[in-house]
Amino acid sequence: MTNKEWFKQARAGMMIHWGLYSVLGGEWKGKRMDYIGEWIMSKYEIPNKEYEKLAHIFNPIYFDAEEWVLTAKAAGMKYIVVTSKHHDGFALFHSKVDRYNVVDATPFGRDVIGELAEACRKYDMKLGLYYSQNIDWHEPHGGGYDMRFYHSNNRGVNGDPGMSWDNDWDYPNRSVKDYNICYEKKIKPQVKEILTNYGELCLIWFDTPFGLPEYYSRDLFDMVKKYQPNCLVNSRIGNGLGDYLSLGDNKLPVTYTDDLVESPITLNDTWGYKSFDNNWKSPERVREIYEKCRICGANLLLNIGPDYLGRLPSPAVDIMNALNLGL
Repeated sequence: MTNKEWFKQARAGMMIHWGLYSVLGGEWKGKRMDYIGEWIMSKYEIPNKEYEKLAHIFNPIYFDAEEWVLTAKAAGMKYIVVTSKHHDGFALFHSKVDRYNVVDATPFGRDVIGELAEACRKYDMKLGLYYSQNIDWHEPHGGGYDMRFYHSNNRGVNGDPGMSWDNDWDYPNRSVKDYNICYEKKIKPQVKEILTNYGELCLIWFDTPFGLPEYYSRDLFDMVKKYQPNCLVNSRIGNGLGDYLSLGDNKLPVTYTDDLVESPITLNDTWGYKSFDNNWKSPERVREIYEKCRICGANLLLNIGPDYLGRLPSPAVDIMNALNLGL
Protein backbone atom coordinates (compact mmCIF):
# COMPACT_ATOMS: atom_id res chain seq x y z
CA MET A 1 0.00 0.00 0.00
CA THR A 2 1.35 3.43 -0.93
CA ASN A 3 1.37 6.26 1.57
CA LYS A 4 -1.32 8.03 -0.46
CA GLU A 5 -3.53 4.95 -0.23
CA TRP A 6 -2.78 4.64 3.47
CA PHE A 7 -3.56 8.32 4.08
CA LYS A 8 -6.93 8.02 2.35
CA GLN A 9 -7.82 5.08 4.57
CA ALA A 10 -6.43 6.47 7.81
CA ARG A 11 -9.47 8.66 8.59
CA ALA A 12 -8.05 10.21 11.76
CA GLY A 13 -4.82 11.43 13.36
CA MET A 14 -3.78 13.24 16.51
CA MET A 15 -1.86 16.52 16.35
CA ILE A 16 0.33 17.76 19.20
CA HIS A 17 1.30 21.42 19.67
CA TRP A 18 3.96 21.59 22.36
CA GLY A 19 6.89 23.87 23.09
CA LEU A 20 8.18 26.69 25.27
CA TYR A 21 4.87 28.53 24.92
CA SER A 22 3.32 25.71 26.97
CA VAL A 23 5.21 27.01 30.01
CA LEU A 24 3.30 30.30 29.85
CA GLY A 25 -0.06 28.60 29.39
CA GLY A 26 -1.50 31.62 27.62
CA GLU A 27 -0.54 34.22 30.24
CA TRP A 28 2.11 36.95 30.22
CA LYS A 29 2.69 39.54 32.95
CA GLY A 30 -0.85 39.45 34.26
CA LYS A 31 -2.51 39.29 30.83
CA ARG A 32 -4.38 36.40 29.30
CA MET A 33 -4.17 35.57 25.62
CA ASP A 34 -7.30 36.19 23.57
CA TYR A 35 -5.75 34.12 20.78
CA ILE A 36 -4.16 30.70 20.34
CA GLY A 37 -1.50 29.91 22.93
CA GLU A 38 1.47 29.22 20.65
CA TRP A 39 1.34 32.82 19.34
CA ILE A 40 2.02 34.37 22.75
CA MET A 41 5.55 35.51 21.85
CA SER A 42 4.21 37.61 18.99
CA LYS A 43 1.07 38.75 20.78
CA TYR A 44 3.02 40.35 23.63
CA GLU A 45 6.18 41.00 21.61
CA ILE A 46 8.30 39.09 24.11
CA PRO A 47 12.00 39.78 23.47
CA ASN A 48 14.13 36.76 22.66
CA LYS A 49 16.22 37.36 25.78
CA GLU A 50 13.07 37.04 27.89
CA TYR A 51 11.53 34.18 25.94
CA GLU A 52 14.77 32.17 26.02
CA LYS A 53 14.45 32.03 29.82
CA LEU A 54 11.58 29.60 29.31
CA ALA A 55 14.08 27.07 27.96
CA HIS A 56 16.03 27.32 31.22
CA ILE A 57 12.99 26.03 33.15
CA PHE A 58 11.48 23.69 30.56
CA ASN A 59 11.62 20.37 32.40
CA PRO A 60 8.52 18.28 31.54
CA ILE A 61 9.16 15.46 33.98
CA TYR A 62 5.83 13.79 33.21
CA PHE A 63 6.36 13.53 29.46
CA ASP A 64 5.78 9.94 28.42
CA ALA A 65 5.96 9.28 24.70
CA GLU A 66 4.33 5.88 25.02
CA GLU A 67 1.40 7.37 26.93
CA TRP A 68 0.80 9.90 24.15
CA VAL A 69 0.94 7.23 21.45
CA LEU A 70 -1.33 4.84 23.33
CA THR A 71 -3.85 7.63 23.95
CA ALA A 72 -4.00 8.26 20.21
CA LYS A 73 -4.20 4.57 19.43
CA ALA A 74 -7.06 3.97 21.89
CA ALA A 75 -9.05 6.74 20.23
CA GLY A 76 -8.67 5.12 16.80
CA MET A 77 -6.02 7.49 15.45
CA LYS A 78 -3.73 6.08 12.78
CA TYR A 79 -1.01 8.73 12.90
CA ILE A 80 0.45 11.48 15.08
CA VAL A 81 1.75 14.87 13.93
CA VAL A 82 4.04 16.70 16.39
CA THR A 83 5.47 20.22 16.31
CA SER A 84 9.19 19.62 15.82
CA LYS A 85 9.68 23.41 15.55
CA HIS A 86 6.99 26.07 15.77
CA HIS A 87 7.14 29.80 14.98
CA ASP A 88 9.13 30.60 18.13
CA GLY A 89 12.12 28.80 16.60
CA PHE A 90 12.59 26.30 19.44
CA ALA A 91 13.17 22.69 18.33
CA LEU A 92 11.82 19.64 20.15
CA PHE A 93 14.58 17.53 18.59
CA HIS A 94 18.34 17.42 19.04
CA SER A 95 19.50 19.75 16.30
CA LYS A 96 23.19 19.95 15.48
CA VAL A 97 22.43 23.06 13.44
CA ASP A 98 21.08 25.27 16.24
CA ARG A 99 21.54 24.79 19.98
CA TYR A 100 18.16 26.38 20.66
CA ASN A 101 16.63 22.94 21.14
CA VAL A 102 15.21 20.70 23.84
CA VAL A 103 18.44 18.75 24.39
CA ASP A 104 21.00 21.55 24.47
CA ALA A 105 19.00 24.46 25.93
CA THR A 106 16.85 22.89 28.66
CA PRO A 107 17.36 21.02 31.94
CA PHE A 108 15.16 18.27 30.45
CA GLY A 109 17.89 17.34 27.98
CA ARG A 110 15.95 14.62 26.16
CA ASP A 111 15.09 14.35 22.48
CA VAL A 112 11.29 14.52 22.46
CA ILE A 113 10.95 13.67 18.77
CA GLY A 114 13.37 10.78 19.15
CA GLU A 115 11.35 9.28 21.99
CA LEU A 116 8.09 9.72 20.11
CA ALA A 117 9.56 8.10 17.02
CA GLU A 118 10.61 5.10 19.10
CA ALA A 119 7.18 4.84 20.74
CA CYS A 120 5.44 5.06 17.36
CA ARG A 121 7.55 2.22 16.01
CA LYS A 122 6.83 0.14 19.11
CA TYR A 123 3.06 0.52 18.84
CA ASP A 124 2.71 0.57 15.05
CA MET A 125 1.69 4.24 14.88
CA LYS A 126 2.75 6.40 11.95
CA LEU A 127 4.62 9.61 12.77
CA GLY A 128 4.42 12.95 11.02
CA LEU A 129 6.32 16.10 11.93
CA TYR A 130 5.19 19.72 11.84
CA TYR A 131 7.90 22.22 10.93
CA SER A 132 7.50 26.01 10.58
CA GLN A 133 9.48 26.63 7.40
CA ASN A 134 8.82 30.35 6.99
CA ILE A 135 8.20 32.05 10.33
CA ASP A 136 10.96 31.90 12.95
CA TRP A 137 10.84 34.62 15.62
CA HIS A 138 14.19 33.55 17.08
CA GLU A 139 16.00 34.47 13.87
CA PRO A 140 16.84 38.04 12.72
CA HIS A 141 16.07 36.96 9.15
CA GLY A 142 12.98 34.86 9.86
CA GLY A 143 10.38 34.99 7.10
CA GLY A 144 7.04 36.74 6.83
CA TYR A 145 8.45 40.23 7.23
CA ASP A 146 6.40 41.63 4.36
CA MET A 147 3.08 40.57 5.94
CA ARG A 148 0.87 41.83 8.77
CA PHE A 149 -1.48 39.53 10.65
CA TYR A 150 -4.79 40.36 12.33
CA HIS A 151 -6.40 37.68 14.43
CA SER A 152 -9.71 39.38 15.20
CA ASN A 153 -12.35 41.60 13.62
CA ASN A 154 -10.59 44.67 15.05
CA ARG A 155 -8.38 45.24 12.03
CA GLY A 156 -6.96 48.71 12.56
CA VAL A 157 -9.60 49.63 15.16
CA ASN A 158 -8.33 51.90 17.95
CA GLY A 159 -4.90 51.80 16.39
CA ASP A 160 -4.59 48.01 16.73
CA PRO A 161 -1.64 47.16 14.44
CA GLY A 162 -2.33 43.43 14.48
CA MET A 163 0.34 40.84 15.18
CA SER A 164 3.58 40.45 13.29
CA TRP A 165 4.50 37.39 11.24
CA ASP A 166 8.17 38.15 11.85
CA ASN A 167 9.98 39.35 14.96
CA ASP A 168 9.84 43.11 14.41
CA TRP A 169 10.26 43.94 18.09
CA ASP A 170 13.80 42.56 18.39
CA TYR A 171 14.66 43.13 14.73
CA PRO A 172 12.64 46.16 13.53
CA ASN A 173 14.68 47.03 10.44
CA ARG A 174 12.95 44.99 7.78
CA SER A 175 14.99 46.57 5.00
CA VAL A 176 17.99 44.44 5.99
CA LYS A 177 16.13 41.17 6.42
CA ASP A 178 17.02 38.36 4.04
CA TYR A 179 15.05 35.14 4.45
CA ASN A 180 17.64 33.26 2.40
CA ILE A 181 20.11 33.65 5.29
CA CYS A 182 17.66 32.05 7.71
CA TYR A 183 16.77 29.36 5.18
CA GLU A 184 20.33 28.28 4.42
CA LYS A 185 21.57 28.63 8.01
CA LYS A 186 18.71 26.92 9.84
CA ILE A 187 15.53 25.96 7.99
CA LYS A 188 16.93 23.76 5.24
CA PRO A 189 19.50 21.89 7.38
CA GLN A 190 16.96 21.32 10.18
CA VAL A 191 14.43 19.87 7.77
CA LYS A 192 17.18 17.53 6.57
CA GLU A 193 17.80 16.55 10.20
CA ILE A 194 14.21 15.55 10.87
CA LEU A 195 14.07 13.67 7.58
CA THR A 196 17.22 11.66 8.23
CA ASN A 197 17.42 11.13 12.01
CA TYR A 198 14.05 9.69 13.07
CA GLY A 199 13.23 6.83 10.75
CA GLU A 200 10.31 6.65 8.39
CA LEU A 201 7.90 9.58 8.51
CA CYS A 202 4.42 9.42 7.04
CA LEU A 203 4.27 13.17 6.38
CA ILE A 204 5.85 16.57 6.89
CA TRP A 205 3.38 19.25 7.98
CA PHE A 206 4.61 22.67 6.87
CA ASP A 207 2.80 25.89 7.82
CA THR A 208 2.21 29.59 7.06
CA PRO A 209 3.98 29.90 3.69
CA PHE A 210 2.51 33.35 3.03
CA GLY A 211 4.87 35.47 0.93
CA LEU A 212 7.36 32.60 0.56
CA PRO A 213 8.94 32.60 -2.92
CA GLU A 214 8.29 29.47 -4.94
CA TYR A 215 11.97 28.48 -4.97
CA TYR A 216 11.91 27.63 -1.26
CA SER A 217 8.69 25.63 -1.44
CA ARG A 218 10.07 23.64 -4.37
CA ASP A 219 13.46 23.14 -2.73
CA LEU A 220 11.90 21.78 0.47
CA PHE A 221 9.48 19.55 -1.43
CA ASP A 222 12.32 18.07 -3.48
CA MET A 223 14.39 17.51 -0.35
CA VAL A 224 11.58 15.61 1.36
CA LYS A 225 11.23 13.37 -1.67
CA LYS A 226 14.99 12.89 -1.90
CA TYR A 227 15.41 11.59 1.63
CA GLN A 228 11.98 10.03 2.13
CA PRO A 229 10.28 9.37 -1.23
CA ASN A 230 7.13 7.98 0.42
CA CYS A 231 6.73 10.84 2.87
CA LEU A 232 3.70 13.02 2.10
CA VAL A 233 3.87 16.81 2.12
CA ASN A 234 0.89 18.99 3.00
CA SER A 235 -0.30 21.95 0.94
CA ARG A 236 0.98 24.48 3.47
CA ILE A 237 4.41 24.10 1.94
CA GLY A 238 3.01 26.81 -0.33
CA ASN A 239 2.99 27.82 -3.97
CA GLY A 240 0.56 25.11 -5.07
CA LEU A 241 2.83 22.24 -4.06
CA GLY A 242 2.15 19.34 -1.72
CA ASP A 243 0.67 15.86 -1.90
CA TYR A 244 -2.51 16.66 0.00
CA LEU A 245 -4.68 19.58 1.04
CA SER A 246 -4.59 20.89 4.60
CA LEU A 247 -7.80 22.84 5.09
CA GLY A 248 -7.78 26.06 7.12
CA ASP A 249 -7.62 25.82 10.89
CA ASN A 250 -10.88 24.37 12.25
CA LYS A 251 -12.39 24.28 8.76
CA LEU A 252 -14.51 21.31 7.70
CA PRO A 253 -14.85 19.90 4.18
CA VAL A 254 -18.01 20.76 2.28
CA THR A 255 -18.36 18.09 -0.41
CA TYR A 256 -16.89 14.68 -1.14
CA THR A 257 -13.58 14.44 -2.95
CA ASP A 258 -11.32 11.61 -4.07
CA ASP A 259 -8.34 13.85 -3.43
CA LEU A 260 -6.30 13.68 -0.24
CA VAL A 261 -7.69 16.19 2.27
CA GLU A 262 -7.17 16.75 5.98
CA SER A 263 -9.16 18.92 8.39
CA PRO A 264 -7.11 20.18 11.38
CA ILE A 265 -9.43 20.69 14.37
CA THR A 266 -8.67 21.81 17.92
CA LEU A 267 -10.15 19.87 20.83
CA ASN A 268 -10.77 23.16 22.63
CA ASP A 269 -10.12 26.68 21.24
CA THR A 270 -6.32 26.68 21.19
CA TRP A 271 -3.54 24.65 19.62
CA GLY A 272 -0.79 25.28 22.18
CA TYR A 273 -1.67 24.85 25.86
CA LYS A 274 -3.73 27.52 27.61
CA SER A 275 -4.45 26.75 31.24
CA PHE A 276 -7.78 28.63 31.22
CA ASP A 277 -9.21 27.30 27.95
CA ASN A 278 -11.84 24.84 29.10
CA ASN A 279 -14.11 25.05 26.07
CA TRP A 280 -13.70 21.37 25.28
CA LYS A 281 -15.63 19.69 22.50
CA SER A 282 -17.72 16.78 23.73
CA PRO A 283 -17.03 13.26 22.43
CA GLU A 284 -20.36 13.49 20.61
CA ARG A 285 -19.30 16.70 18.87
CA VAL A 286 -15.96 15.18 17.85
CA ARG A 287 -17.76 12.17 16.40
CA GLU A 288 -20.02 14.52 14.41
CA ILE A 289 -16.93 16.27 13.03
CA TYR A 290 -15.32 12.92 12.26
CA GLU A 291 -18.42 11.76 10.38
CA LYS A 292 -18.54 14.96 8.38
CA CYS A 293 -14.90 14.43 7.39
CA ARG A 294 -15.45 10.75 6.60
CA ILE A 295 -18.48 11.41 4.38
CA CYS A 296 -16.47 14.00 2.47
CA GLY A 297 -13.45 11.71 2.09
CA ALA A 298 -11.24 13.80 4.39
CA ASN A 299 -9.14 12.93 7.42
CA LEU A 300 -9.71 14.46 10.84
CA LEU A 301 -6.52 15.74 12.48
CA LEU A 302 -7.50 16.38 16.11
CA ASN A 303 -5.16 18.61 18.15
CA ILE A 304 -4.20 18.49 21.83
CA GLY A 305 -1.86 20.92 23.58
CA PRO A 306 0.04 19.22 26.45
CA ASP A 307 0.97 21.32 29.48
CA TYR A 308 4.46 22.44 30.51
CA LEU A 309 5.05 19.25 32.50
CA GLY A 310 4.33 17.05 29.51
CA ARG A 311 0.85 16.00 30.59
CA LEU A 312 -2.08 15.67 28.22
CA PRO A 313 -4.87 17.69 29.91
CA SER A 314 -7.21 15.28 31.71
CA PRO A 315 -10.38 16.54 29.94
CA ALA A 316 -8.65 15.89 26.61
CA VAL A 317 -7.71 12.35 27.68
CA ASP A 318 -11.28 11.68 28.82
CA ILE A 319 -12.61 12.80 25.44
CA MET A 320 -10.04 10.73 23.54
CA ASN A 321 -10.84 7.65 25.63
CA ALA A 322 -14.52 7.98 24.74
CA LEU A 323 -14.06 8.31 20.97
CA ASN A 324 -13.17 4.91 19.47
CA LEU A 325 -13.02 6.43 16.00
CA GLY A 326 -12.86 3.94 13.19
CA LEU A 327 -12.79 0.93 15.50
